[in-house]
Amino acid sequence: MTRIGSSDLSVFPLSLGGNVFGWTADREASFAVLDAFVAGAGDFIDTADAYSAWVPGNSGGESETIIGEWLASRRPQGLVVATKVSQHPQFRGLSAANVRRAAEASLERLGVDAIDLYYAHFDDAEAPLEETVAAFGQLVADGLVRNIAVSNYSADRIREWIEIARSTGVAQPVAVQPHYNLVHRNEVEETIVPLATEFALGLVPYYALASGFLTGKYRSTDATDQTSPRAAGAAKYATEHGLRIIDALEEVGDAHGASITATALAWLRAQSAVVAPIASARTADQVPDLLAGARLELSAEEIARLSSVSEWTPAQV
Repeated sequence: MTRIGSSDLSVFPLSLGGNVFGWTADREASFAVLDAFVAGAGDFIDTADAYSAWVPGNSGGESETIIGEWLASRRPQGLVVATKVSQHPQFRGLSAANVRRAAEASLERLGVDAIDLYYAHFDDAEAPLEETVAAFGQLVADGLVRNIAVSNYSADRIREWIEIARSTGVAQPVAVQPHYNLVHRNEVEETIVPLATEFALGLVPYYALASGFLTGKYRSTDATDQTSPRAAGAAKYATEHGLRIIDALEEVGDAHGASITATALAWLRAQSAVVAPIASARTADQVPDLLAGARLELSAEEIARLSSVSEWTPAQV
């Protein structure tokens, strides 16, 4: 178990991504994934109110609805559920009124009394940051949200948020959700990690497996024969450098009898300030590899080797 920043939340060191629920995983498949995750001791679920509005026929909120129906059906104890605001088609932006309405809609879809961890999904340049910080603080004061966090914010804007929260006496963020993995490191390690260390923020990285590339399934730059919607996203990492990373992951994993997936997650878990990488599964049989990544302990030499082979990966990839 690991603690999320300065909060009182302790979680299994892997977060199950809910972005596929209502997209590549229908209700039945999503229930099976959630069942397998909890059966394996998982207790940290990540979603957003916008998931999965991009799917034809969807309107947003499908993932939260499925998770809420599963929670009502299974009634599990001790789960930590995180969701986000700013991208739902009906609740765009981070004005105070919108944040409140979106939170209430998420609570209804999830069927919970309070959101354990509530993220500002993307920065909103049109909403004064003071207004957004106050709105999130009020949600905590009113008991609708237990802890707040930010996702996809620059280090400067996170610092500004914290300074405003401190000066006004409202709840401060306890976590940051950055895009971070073995093929996307520089930006996070240069700017976000030092800030997280300074303010005791926990990192909960998304794209922990680089759209599936770090599973080792996509070793070709040609994704035309792949049926997965994520194949094209994974294929862009299949450069000469990217494939060297996969080879190193495979060799390190083989020494532990572990998969490339589990090894990539284990490396990320070992990085400074990381609480729990986020990884998703569209079928229950993909869950064990993710859980294994939360338990695999790499040696200092193995971590250093993987860090070295991925060191020059451009941050903008």
